[in-house]
Amino acid sequence: MKISLIISTYNKPNYLELCLKSALNQTVAPNEIVIADDGSTKETAELINSFAKISKIPIIHVWHEDEGFQLCKIRNKAFARCSGDYIIQSDGDIIFDKHFVQDHQRLAEKGYFVCGSRIYLTPQGTKKMFDNQSINPKYQYIQSSHIFNSIRIKLLQKFCSLRYGKRINKLRGCNMAFWKDDIIKVNGYDENLTSWGHEDGELAYRLHFAGVKKKFLKFGGICYHLYHKESSRENEQAHLETIKNVVENKIAWCQNGINKYL
Repeated sequence: MKISLIISTYNKPNYLELCLKSALNQTVAPNEIVIADDGSTKETAELINSFAKISKIPIIHVWHEDEGFQLCKIRNKAFARCSGDYIIQSDGDIIFDKHFVQDHQRLAEKGYFVCGSRIYLTPQGTKKMFDNQSINPKYQYIQSSHIFNSIRIKLLQKFCSLRYGKRINKLRGCNMAFWKDDIIKVNGYDENLTSWGHEDGELAYRLHFAGVKKKFLKFGGICYHLYHKESSRENEQAHLETIKNVVENKIAWCQNGINKYL
């Protein structure tokens, strides 16, 4: 199984730097890292190039012009560039536990997509991570309500995978994995969703209606979210209406998706 790790980013090179350090520190390395860059400035490109020069893993930079929030579009473009048959998806404001890829690999199974959690770091903890250029958060850096999610128990991962998080839209877009064939089958992300929020839930519902079942990666696939101010939720309702339509009509295929890049 060839694994592609996709990391989306937009003008947060200091965050992406820690993210890439953790991506290159895995017990099981991905076969490639694909950066889905939604129009960042040259500072991000320079950072990615510096990592590409020292990395034993191919690092591919997929970029387009900044035309506002186009996360769905840049992820589709990144999917199309992936050479892996299995895709792990995350974001550039995430630090991966060293077993992150290994845990996802363990749960990979044809006919399933996988979702996991994320652990929020405090503002003070995030500052410490930047100051020390650390990729190993201390427990005191974690928001108290998220401590439980930071526990890794290898033996419970498969046991919990079909027993926990059964609700289709219980997920985080920064901790998902799917077969590339399944992404193509539903035509990837819906590029009509051009604001913050729920694009990953909309995709999950369409995978579900296409017959792809869900697993939840509990007690593994640990990843830490570096603190930053939340994005605007101004147009969140429009995305929720799209999801409502998908659910009511059991839609598996979106019209404005990945097929134009294949």
